[in-house]
Amino acid sequence: MAAGKEIRGKIKSVENTKKITKAMEMVAASKMRKAQERMRTARPYSEKIRQIAANLSRANPEYVHPFMVEHPEATVAGMIVVTTDKGLCGGLNTNLLRAVTNQLRELQSAGRTAQVVAIGNKGFGFMNRIGAKVVSHVTGLGDTPHLERLIGPVKVLLDAYAEGKLSAVYLCYNKFINTMKQEPVVQQLLPLSAQALEEGQQSYDWDYIYEPDAPTVINELLVRYVEAQIYQAVAENMASEQSARMVAMKAATDNAGNLINELKLIYNKTRQASITKELSEIVAGAAAV
Repeated sequence: MAAGKEIRGKIKSVENTKKITKAMEMVAASKMRKAQERMRTARPYSEKIRQIAANLSRANPEYVHPFMVEHPEATVAGMIVVTTDKGLCGGLNTNLLRAVTNQLRELQSAGRTAQVVAIGNKGFGFMNRIGAKVVSHVTGLGDTPHLERLIGPVKVLLDAYAEGKLSAVYLCYNKFINTMKQEPVVQQLLPLSAQALEEGQQSYDWDYIYEPDAPTVINELLVRYVEAQIYQAVAENMASEQSARMVAMKAATDNAGNLINELKLIYNKTRQASITKELSEIVAGAAAV
């Protein structure tokens, strides 16, 4: 029964794994509800400030913020890559990093290099492995994103763009669609334009009264706009992470259950064959006597 003992050991091992994946599934489901609530709460603010920024960019053309100035002569582009700190969330990071890699290839084909800000341990490790230039990074965000931890690393690219060193800044993250679907997004964050901000919405001609003056208001607003977009991207990515992890752990739990059933069937067949063999030997011995 050496084979039977080995199968029993495998069954015990898979049962222990099943307990772990089931616990991780329940933890991810609990965190997913909080992450989705946080993400949905931030969406209206992000969308509203996008509309206001678009309106302001059309209302006061005599003042142009540095974030709205294009730098076609620059040969370097910036990328903010938002990934997870931990794994076990299916193909979430793989799909996003594939989209990031395609964007890097497009930049290289256009004769441009890239500087990367990595938010999340998985993206940071991947960018180092492919040899990308990581100018700053932040990891260990936990379950709740804090804006003060995000702005510092990202400000490196924002300042470089304002100085005219970057041709564009791209924001890469996983957009939460629903529990079963998360979509990798690579969107241009800078330069800002009314067309990009409106995203197909109906355009109007706006006029504002600025207090104290237009530069002060627009400078403050566009900085807040960029901060809101980055925070929203991290919130979307965290909601996507927990959803993907819950689905992946549920699939792992189901697969473990199927494997246990198959191993039990094999064990029973092996045990029955051993019993039959022993009975045959007893009968043969009795007949010989």
